Amino acid sequence: MPFPLSNNIDLPLIDLDATSQAELVRRGSLTAADLLDAATARYQALNPIVNAVAIFNPDKASQRLHRNSSGTVFEGVPTILKDLLAYPGLPASFGSRLLAGYVPAAGSPYTDAIDAAGLAVVGKSTTSEFGLLGTTESMVTGQTRNPWDLSRSTGGSSGGAAAAVASGMFPVAHASDGGGSIRGPASLCGVFGFKPGRGKTRSTGMPDDAPLSALLSDHCLSRTVRDSATWLRVTEKEGTANPLADAAELAANSPGSLRIGWFERDCFGDLPDPDVRIALSATVELCEALGHRLMQIDGPRLNRAGSGGAILDLMAVTTAHITGMVAPNLTASQSEQSLEPYTRWLVERGRGIAPSRIGEAMQTMAAVGHDFTKFLNGFDVLLSLTIPFTAFPLGEFAPGTDNEVLRLHFERSAAFTAPASMAGYPAMSVPLHVSESGLPIGSHFVAREGQEALLFRLAFQLEAAAPWLPRLQELSRRLTWPKS
Repeated sequence: MPFPLSNNIDLPLIDLDATSQAELVRRGSLTAADLLDAATARYQALNPIVNAVAIFNPDKASQRLHRNSSGTVFEGVPTILKDLLAYPGLPASFGSRLLAGYVPAAGSPYTDAIDAAGLAVVGKSTTSEFGLLGTTESMVTGQTRNPWDLSRSTGGSSGGAAAAVASGMFPVAHASDGGGSIRGPASLCGVFGFKPGRGKTRSTGMPDDAPLSALLSDHCLSRTVRDSATWLRVTEKEGTANPLADAAELAANSPGSLRIGWFERDCFGDLPDPDVRIALSATVELCEALGHRLMQIDGPRLNRAGSGGAILDLMAVTTAHITGMVAPNLTASQSEQSLEPYTRWLVERGRGIAPSRIGEAMQTMAAVGHDFTKFLNGFDVLLSLTIPFTAFPLGEFAPGTDNEVLRLHFERSAAFTAPASMAGYPAMSVPLHVSESGLPIGSHFVAREGQEALLFRLAFQLEAAAPWLPRLQELSRRLTWPKS
């Protein structure tokens, strides 16, 4: 394993991943209440700096800790959920002023699994309104700041989770991904981001026939690979035919010599920024040094108008549906005018889309997934960059920016990650590199359906060869104890 479970008690909790923190509780070195107190102190110190937590309620977590059984894999480890996931007793604004004050009465099989794993849910992470933008700067919570450079964005829409984990506020945090909303922020914030394949995890309450359900995956952002592997193991759909092995077993088994196809250009044929391309070359060299067989390929190509328009229309229809559902329950002081301009634009677009267009868009997505499969022929894994740039300045793509500028930014942000989402394949962003200016750069790996274990074995190997946890530990110290 990358580092041992034991002998960690002399390290500050901010340096430990969730697996190590839970181990301290199980062996009686600390209590779950100790972990909660420490997380509260970190929240108080770090959230004013990065603004990654929208809701913080440790009392709710304390009540649940008394009901959780001992001996669970994440026993007593504090975490936060992205503010797009309903959890009983915690507000769910979905990053929107429209839903301010909404508190769901129930969670879902997914949140039940999180509770059963021993995690202590203390709050919600910031997100863009309804998860629509490639930055986390909503009008309800303000700007979430990248811990590596507080003048820059975390990306979106899981930017709050990424900032909270990168800063050390929490060792692991829930996130969700439609076109790259786990993997993009992971790259920009230097943490590990894994997207499970389609249908791999338990239900979050979204109907299977919802327009975007085929794209969406829920998982986490983490500081170590083993935390991510364990999170997936406990949230896997019950009765799955190919259950994931535990993290220790995955780490102990080499992925072997993999055939890896790598490519520079994104799905629209565009090149990434020069400083990011350097990182891709370094990842190719690292993989070759580990004994993998690499071949440069052209990579998948999407029709910008066809595939981009299909995703946009499905987002628009979904957003219009959400606002239509909540409209009857709005108070006199609430109005759709409180939606951000880009969201209102999508709602208007969605209400004008004929039902037949939804079917056409779904067929376009399915065709893209089918075509993407061809690029894996002859390879075990595909490698590219995760996102074609490093963290960008806050305000550049904030709500209120021209709608077309925001749409194009979202499109470019997802140009490496979206094809895997359309195909329903597992994928991950691995934080292997840092630019000359000190900003993280993630490398993106995709495998076939059902090959989550293969990706995790590769991730463990990469983590051992080029560990990133020391960088995150140093970042946490710099943020918590800044030099005078």
